Amino acid sequence: MLMEIQNLKREESRKIIENLIDNSLKKNISSKPIEIQDLKSNEYNIKNIQDFLFTQIKQEYGYGYIEEYHQDIKYLKEFYKYPKRNNFFIALNEKNEMIGTIGIREYDKTYEMFKGLYSKESTASIWRLFVHKNYRRIGVGTQLVKIAEEFIDEKNYNEIYLHTHKNVEGALDFWKKSDYCVNIDTEDKLKTVHMIKKI
Repeated sequence: MLMEIQNLKREESRKIIENLIDNSLKKNISSKPIEIQDLKSNEYNIKNIQDFLFTQIKQEYGYGYIEEYHQDIKYLKEFYKYPKRNNFFIALNEKNEMIGTIGIREYDKTYEMFKGLYSKESTASIWRLFVHKNYRRIGVGTQLVKIAEEFIDEKNYNEIYLHTHKNVEGALDFWKKSDYCVNIDTEDKLKTVHMIKKI
């Protein structure tokens, strides 16, 4: 019994120390400047962006490239740089390392459930919001969404569509806090939730 109590106290102490270190690192990271640039006005090594995105996808979802889901990453310029009302933003840390991404494009999906509801003229869609795990919960995602929404507003869209997944920790809550409303909760195997925000 005494041994179990000692082990429990050690485990609690270890967790407290880990939390203190984690909070200290996050405070240090959050005090450093974050720069956000866009794909339209800057030249980037596209492969670096693709590598970042596929690393994030692997960490979050456990799989690599799937043609059906990742055409926009494979053809990044064609999807985000060249179309006038689309864009792609990249967050960089003080060492010029990529720590976050977000993409905006005209609504271009063919979901039967939204037939006639959304159009590329009035609906923007948000894609590929990813933040490196060492930079989460310090406002990087919020900054990326804010800049994306400013771009969307400038391009005269009326609403923003996105979908997220309930099995990605914190994702649904993040979007709800950003004033996106659940449109359809599909309860499919990917736990997909379709969301909308009026501008």
